[in-house]
Amino acid sequence: MKDQVLDDMDLERERGITIRSHAIRMEYTHSDGETYILNLIDTPGHVDFTYEVSRSLAACEGALLLVDASQGVEAQTISNFWLALEADLTVLPVVNKIDLSTAEIQNTISQVTELMNVEEDDVIKCSAKTGIGVEDILTAIIEQIPPPSGEESAPLKALIFNSDYDTYRGALAYIRVFDGSVKKGDKVYMFETGSEWEVLEAGVFRLGKIPSKELISGEAGYLICGIKNVHEIKVGDTLTHASRRTEKRLPGYKEPKPMVFSGMYPEDPDNFDALRDALERLILNDSAITFEPDSSVSLGFGFRCGFLGMLHMEIVQERLDREYGLDIINTMPSVVYKIVFNDDRTVYINNPAYFPNMAEVAHIE
Repeated sequence: MKDQVLDDMDLERERGITIRSHAIRMEYTHSDGETYILNLIDTPGHVDFTYEVSRSLAACEGALLLVDASQGVEAQTISNFWLALEADLTVLPVVNKIDLSTAEIQNTISQVTELMNVEEDDVIKCSAKTGIGVEDILTAIIEQIPPPSGEESAPLKALIFNSDYDTYRGALAYIRVFDGSVKKGDKVYMFETGSEWEVLEAGVFRLGKIPSKELISGEAGYLICGIKNVHEIKVGDTLTHASRRTEKRLPGYKEPKPMVFSGMYPEDPDNFDALRDALERLILNDSAITFEPDSSVSLGFGFRCGFLGMLHMEIVQERLDREYGLDIINTMPSVVYKIVFNDDRTVYINNPAYFPNMAEVAHIE
């Protein structure tokens, strides 16, 4: 399992799922003799992490729609396909895991052609495990997905599509450069926070983070600016040069809408500040989490947290335990309740503890 490169979290390896988006860069020599640079972002497939997918799609020109030959088209396959279409991306259909004894290749291909309205010959069959069809995928990427269209001489315009936190180097911005270029020593400006920072290191994603001379239009990479305050980086923000700013910001992202809510309280009350710091750092690469201070007579001080689903909530709790060593008490999950009062007033409540007097309520949805 340690041979996996992109799914580098223990949780991802144990569960066999992708939880966070992971970027990587590779070179491929095409049959025409040209060597092409490919920037790839591996995204989750589970419906709870759809927001992670939408963030990554905004940084791309095309997408591979991978469908498990043993599972066929699932609900999240359809959801992710429509996300790619809304982002106006070129989508290549790929049926994976054709080496499995349980694979239903023809049935899966039929489902994909119906979903995407393509011919059967357009569907690439592959096995990531054995390498079958991988060459066909790389060839299709080069021949069918358009190259980046930015201008290197234009003012810097880059999208922060993800971020992370390093204990020693602070917050890292994962960026896709649409126009211009950025290198070590440049001073950059972030529109959302209005802050300026000097670039201490710029680099690309290979098997690890590799420093590079500069990042140019069309490339994806990372910037280290010595940012210690996690609030200074906003995923979806536009980054530009401080002295030569781009006139137009990138669209950014829609705010995710939490579907499940639960209270999180530290078993040790003294860990309240540690829990807040941990949640703030988790938001750097999982901005779908929301939280606000909460208190309970029996559990003390904690946070009311919002998640995209039950799996999302479970993963966050596991990460708090493994990555930050925090023992957490979770309250029973709940959803958002729409409460209509007798006088036609409407309020939305995500915590049953704040339910009004039922004599005043006309109905609840």
